[in-house]
Amino acid sequence: MKKIHVGFLLSYDYEKLKTSIPLVYDYSDKIFIAQDQNNLTWSGNAFYVEDSFYEWIKDIDTENKIEFYKDNFYIPNLTAIQNDTRERHMLSQKMGIGNWLVQIDSDEYVLNFKGFVKSLRKYDHYLDDPKRTPIQIAGFHIDVYKYLDDGILYVKDTCKVLLATNYPNYKLARQTRERVIYVDTYVLHESLARTEEELSMKLKNWGHMHELNTTFLEKWNKANSENYNEIKDVFYLTGKQWSSLGFIEGKNIKDFNQKIEKLDIIRLDKFFLFKKNFGQWFKYKFLKPRKQKLEFEEYF
Repeated sequence: MKKIHVGFLLSYDYEKLKTSIPLVYDYSDKIFIAQDQNNLTWSGNAFYVEDSFYEWIKDIDTENKIEFYKDNFYIPNLTAIQNDTRERHMLSQKMGIGNWLVQIDSDEYVLNFKGFVKSLRKYDHYLDDPKRTPIQIAGFHIDVYKYLDDGILYVKDTCKVLLATNYPNYKLARQTRERVIYVDTYVLHESLARTEEELSMKLKNWGHMHELNTTFLEKWNKANSENYNEIKDVFYLTGKQWSSLGFIEGKNIKDFNQKIEKLDIIRLDKFFLFKKNFGQWFKYKFLKPRKQKLEFEEYF
C-alpha cells in the first residue's frame, strides 16, 4: 500500500496517451488504463483503437507496470458526466484505496511528475485512514488553446486541476468536494488545442457537453496571432475562468514546454500556495460540514 498508482481513461483521443504516459512512467508504481469493453464513449458513440497502440504499450512497458482495466463504462440512462464520474470511481477502486490514486486525462501532460510525487509523499499519513481524512491534491493547468501556423495560443489564467486523492468519493468527474491541498505542479492541457475535426469529436463525447457555452467555438475559430489580445472570456463553459489569451512562437507541446518561463501566467511561489492552502484548511476545519451525500452511489 501507499504506492503511486496512476490511472488513464482510454477513448477516442487515445493517441495522446503516447505523450502523457511516458511523462509519468518512471515515477509510478503501477499504471492502469481504463477502456470500455465495447469501445463506447460516455455518450454511447463507438471508437476504434489501432492494434499499433497496443504494440506501443508493450514496447514502452519495460517494467510491466501497465494494466488494462476493461469494464462497462457506458450506461445509457446516465448522462455523459455521470458516466464520466462512474468510470473514474470504478477505476480508482481497481487501483486500490490505501494508495495515492492519481488520475490524468489523455490530453494532460504533467511537466515534473517526479516533483509531484515528492510533494505527494509529504502527505502519506492521509493514507492511513482515507475514509476519515479524505483529501485531494491539485496542481495547475496551463491550457493550450489553439495551434496556429505561426505559433501557439494559450490561456493566461491558470486553473486548478485535481490530480490525486486518497479516497475517491467523486461527486462530479474528479471532484470529491473534499479539502484540496495545492502543490507546485504545472500540467499542460490540450483540451481545445486540436484540429476542428478532433474538437468536434471531443464535443460530441465530452462529459461536459451539456454545459457548453455556445459562443466559445465562434471565438476559437476566430482567434489568431493578430487578434488574440482582443478576444476575451474564452472559457468553453459558463463563467469567466479564461479571461484572456497569450501567444508564443512554437509548433508543438515540446516547443511550448521549452518556453514556459516566458508565459504570462501566475507563478506558483510559496506565498501563493500558502494562501491557497490556508484557505482550504480554514474552510474544511471550521466552515464545511464533514458529511456529504455520495452521489456516485446511484450510478451503480
